[in-house]
Amino acid sequence: MHTGLDRRQYLPVNPTIWIFGPPGNRWPVMALHYNLRSMRSPLWPSAVALAAVIMHLPLVSAHGSSAQGAGAQTSQQPNFRVNVDLVTLDVIPRLQNGQFVPDLGKDDFQILEDGSPQKIASLVMVHGGRVFNLLTPPAQTVASSAEGIILPRARPAADAAGRIFVLIVDDLHFTATETPLVRQLLKKVVGKLFHPGDMLAMFSTGPSSIEIPVSYDKRLLEEAIGRVGGHGMSYRDIMDSRDGAQGPQGLRYNAHVAFKTTYELIGNLERMGNRRKVLLLVTNGYDFDPFPGGRTGTDQVFGGRYGTPIADPERGDRFLQLEQQHNTFADSDLASELAAVTGAANRVNAVIYTLDPRGVVGTTSLEQNVDINEMRTHIGKTQSSLRVLADATGGFAVINDNRYDDALGRIDAETSDYYILGYYASNPDTNHRNRSIEVKTQRPGVQVAARGWYRTRGAPTPPKP
Repeated sequence: MHTGLDRRQYLPVNPTIWIFGPPGNRWPVMALHYNLRSMRSPLWPSAVALAAVIMHLPLVSAHGSSAQGAGAQTSQQPNFRVNVDLVTLDVIPRLQNGQFVPDLGKDDFQILEDGSPQKIASLVMVHGGRVFNLLTPPAQTVASSAEGIILPRARPAADAAGRIFVLIVDDLHFTATETPLVRQLLKKVVGKLFHPGDMLAMFSTGPSSIEIPVSYDKRLLEEAIGRVGGHGMSYRDIMDSRDGAQGPQGLRYNAHVAFKTTYELIGNLERMGNRRKVLLLVTNGYDFDPFPGGRTGTDQVFGGRYGTPIADPERGDRFLQLEQQHNTFADSDLASELAAVTGAANRVNAVIYTLDPRGVVGTTSLEQNVDINEMRTHIGKTQSSLRVLADATGGFAVINDNRYDDALGRIDAETSDYYILGYYASNPDTNHRNRSIEVKTQRPGVQVAARGWYRTRGAPTPPKP
């Protein structure tokens, strides 16, 4: 019946119907997107009805009216099942002499999450490139109901074990003069660490514009090394640049770009199962508040001890000091961003190895005119950031090393022989995101190396009404 009203004036172009669960439930379980053309289609009522049957919910029309009575809504309560993801972690058991132990079973390991014992659901051993599936996790089933669509049992995914290396060249944090050192290091990594059968990828964070997706051909990486070039800020660039609310302009932006690139690449590794996921991060490290005295003119070099004495009794630019007050919590900000990267790596069971291309770093730089004490502090902060990224994910930082041969050999050994343990966390609380992990072994004389924590995704954010 025509009412004389144009419904296009009252309906949005692409409205959405949110289907909710039982009364009082704030979480929508399904959304239907429609437009005017689809509503006039004869398939529109069938689509709405099919959605209601799948979700075991009362039928809801476009105007919010229920197709069933109030009594039917209270009698048919849908059952919601909480899916718990399988938590996997790489474990390396070794004897006192460093020899890998290849004969451990399920009963030889014990996993504690926040101090509570966990039941091991899967166990895979990789030794010398060969994969041994010692324990397969049970397939997740879907609870059957009297009506609706009954889904079949989920088939186990095909076993795809091995190593996957993601080489990240942070060209925003090494200078152009350090480019030859970085290229020499990359040639060693590609030549000595990567073997046939390894999956390889290479990305840069800055203008080098290197983006090589996962491949088995390491020649692609060898060809890309020639395009690597440093675009980071030198010591003089940092001290001569104008300070903003968060320190030297451009410094934090470069760090944010590097962290965001690394974070996104780590997220793509989640789909890789039963593989040793390794990130090799080549960078000089991070410091959000470098050379504070040199930037204000109060250091020993430009503050009067070795140069012309400054007549200003406050010894420097007082307005610049006021601007830098916003950078008081620079170290805390850096720690927060490092925690976000390491948390993402632990969530997907990836290990990070950081490589400092500077090698053995000296504390003096006559060319840059940097105060020795501030240079020592800056080097300590950058190397500490590399240690945090590596140690928090089960790897180690390669710093103060000019040869890299022993370090690359150690990385090769740790990524070739290992166990993959899996368990379903007994704590379903999604609000408890940071969780500690401790792996023990019942075998005497065996030392176990594994990551010590991980961070869950947390509860999804409900859409706004």
